Amino acid sequence: MIQVNDAISIIKDNCFKMAAKKIRVSKSLGYILAESIFSPINMPPFRQSSMDGYAFSYGESRRFDIIGTSQAGDFLNFEIKKNQAVRIFTGAFVPDNADTVVMQENITATEGVIEINKMPLRFDNVRKKGEQVKKGELVLKENTLITPAAIGFLVSLGIKEIMIHDKPKVAIVVTGNELVKAGKKLPKGKIYESNSIMLKVALQQTGVKKVKTFRVKDNFEATKTVLKDCLSDFDIVLVSGGISVGDFDFVKESLLSNNVEELFYKINQKPGKPLFFGKKENTIVFALPGNPASALTCFYVYVLPAIKKMLGYEAIHLPKINRKISTDFTNSTGKALFLKAFYDDEKVTVLDSQSSAMLNTFAVANGLIYLPYDLVNIKQEMEVTVLPFN
Repeated sequence: MIQVNDAISIIKDNCFKMAAKKIRVSKSLGYILAESIFSPINMPPFRQSSMDGYAFSYGESRRFDIIGTSQAGDFLNFEIKKNQAVRIFTGAFVPDNADTVVMQENITATEGVIEINKMPLRFDNVRKKGEQVKKGELVLKENTLITPAAIGFLVSLGIKEIMIHDKPKVAIVVTGNELVKAGKKLPKGKIYESNSIMLKVALQQTGVKKVKTFRVKDNFEATKTVLKDCLSDFDIVLVSGGISVGDFDFVKESLLSNNVEELFYKINQKPGKPLFFGKKENTIVFALPGNPASALTCFYVYVLPAIKKMLGYEAIHLPKINRKISTDFTNSTGKALFLKAFYDDEKVTVLDSQSSAMLNTFAVANGLIYLPYDLVNIKQEMEVTVLPFN
């Protein structure tokens, strides 16, 4: 049995970034860049007007003759002389010998002539060539998450395709004779199976959508066969249940018989002690406890960082913040604790129903309090570590 920090380090050292592939920018939302992007053009590529108004060469005059119109998409380089101006619209090319644009709200217009009522400062309302980004300049660095704004920015630079890290394919293997699908009649001695749906939607929150669920009875040969197929077809295998030491827990034995390298088994923590982590070639395996709160805790603390590293994120772990605990608490277990909690700007409260089987307070929690195994007496108002997950 190992400590929490050791488990985190082992996982980080044994996960790899997914292969890079080229993808259309329009399809890249939620991926992580596998390359740094440099601008192929100046943006804007020419001097632009940032307002609807009139372009002129700054001087003492306030009265100008209108000699033409420049609208967005045109490239008419009017030769503007003294006391002359061009009607211009937002985004339009500013002629070379104009340096200022006056907003249309600040002029009085008569036939072919304008009078400026409120003179702008010189160079006002003119976007310089390359003002946003210059040709050859770094615009997005490697490992950047692609957002809607990033897509819009890349397309505005004329970039059509980029290199990103692919997303892993994940198998969820659910074990247990006692499990019944939601919606079916619940016989005596049975419970509804929720872990597969819970884990699937947690994966979807990370942007991982290639997820397939397998169900297997508590039988060694059946478990071994299902795991064999998953290990050859998926990048990540998540097993729910069957990893403890009961007479009908066959997951660890099945993994080892499929030549999965055991990297650790059991962590000195509560909930989630019987966690298995291993790998076979380029597939990583997490065998999670079957109790729902334990499974979800282990997902947030261990599985999520592994996935984020594979996706190409630089920051892979849940953030850590400090909050004052609202009540006294004693940790007499000798284990690290992950407590379902609710925090605000100042304090954090330990929620009820901390049992590893209970999701009722997990459903309203917005973080986990992390208490190291050697922190025993926690007094009200003491600062503790909180791991936000919302």
